[in-house]
Amino acid sequence: MGQVLGCVQVDQSTVAIKETFGKFDDVLQPGCHCLPWCLGSQVAGHLSLRVQQLDVRCETKTKDNVFVTVVVSIQYRALADSAQDAFYKLSNTRNQIQAYVFDVIRASVPKLDLDSSFEQKNDTAKTVESELEKAMSHYGYEIVQTLIVDIEPDVHVKKAMNEINAK
Repeated sequence: MGQVLGCVQVDQSTVAIKETFGKFDDVLQPGCHCLPWCLGSQVAGHLSLRVQQLDVRCETKTKDNVFVTVVVSIQYRALADSAQDAFYKLSNTRNQIQAYVFDVIRASVPKLDLDSSFEQKNDTAKTVESELEKAMSHYGYEIVQTLIVDIEPDVHVKKAMNEINAK
């Protein structure tokens, strides 16, 4: 009966995008909504407002020519008041965030030597977060937190460092 009447349910922590004859009409908040399908109303899709996490692995070279893999963890979410932007402006949010992270990491880590990259990982994380926040706010997303969870030197470098420390 609900489908005949055009009723839709929007779950908690989610919004639905309502279109009328293919044009954006409204953002539906959680609850039950009646959409007169015979008048062209439909739900184009749903958008989660929950915090999501994306782990990005980026290989780059330090100032002292050591290849490292930087693992960055980004927590982000769509903003309810910018749901239209978040739904329509980006087709693949995760790939866009990953591209920005690559750009910032590959611009900042090569300015540091290996030891400094470990010491200044909080500064690098803040730089990534700042750049992401600037870029993603135009698309209706908030960057909740950015962490550099690991900096992994090349296997041969790690082995050489362990041998030096063992002496």
